[in-house]
Amino acid sequence: MKKTLLITASFLLLFVVSISNVKAQEWSTGLDIYSSYLWRGAKFGTGAAFQPAVEFSAGGFAIGAWGSYSTGSEEAAEADLYMGYGFDLGENASLSFTLTDYYFPGSDWTEGESHYFEPMVSLGVGAFTFTAAYMEGLGDDEINTTSDLYLEAAVSAGPVDITLGGGDGQYTDDGDFNICNIMVGTSKEVQITESFTLPVSGAVMLNPSTGGFHIAVGISL
Repeated sequence: MKKTLLITASFLLLFVVSISNVKAQEWSTGLDIYSSYLWRGAKFGTGAAFQPAVEFSAGGFAIGAWGSYSTGSEEAAEADLYMGYGFDLGENASLSFTLTDYYFPGSDWTEGESHYFEPMVSLGVGAFTFTAAYMEGLGDDEINTTSDLYLEAAVSAGPVDITLGGGDGQYTDDGDFNICNIMVGTSKEVQITESFTLPVSGAVMLNPSTGGFHIAVGISL
């Protein structure tokens, strides 16, 4: 519990420092509804997934909460906290750092072993994005502690986004590093009325390591 509270306090401290030094501040909320919850080569739960989000941003800093709740008989609930900072590296280039606290409801939030913390760095160069993330679970001993590496390269080719990801641990069938996420996705704005459009997205995902193949579509509100 002490580990969890310490990291949560760090979230709040950075939040206070950021809002005190930056005048341009903004709150945003949203809700995505997907036919399935797909993430890094895996599908979680059954049925449609409702994914709410709340975020506060100030300059390059952002802190927020994101969740996913499946409607099927095999529920997959997730409630994450995150904070990050993005840098503009010039024309068509950017660098961002993010720290995420993954929490899965059903266990005590104050218990450290219920959380998985992940620092992540992303570099954007033109149409390409390169991401590296390292997730670690805060177990009480070596048996319960987990650590998983994930690397990803993505490119936007017009209306199509292509992603190639590799990882170890939870991401692959045998736990060894391997390609685990090949995804092709697209999105468009559907005109509902003269003044309202509905963002619609879809993706096809293959995990060569586990043999999983999934298709999902969703809308954003």
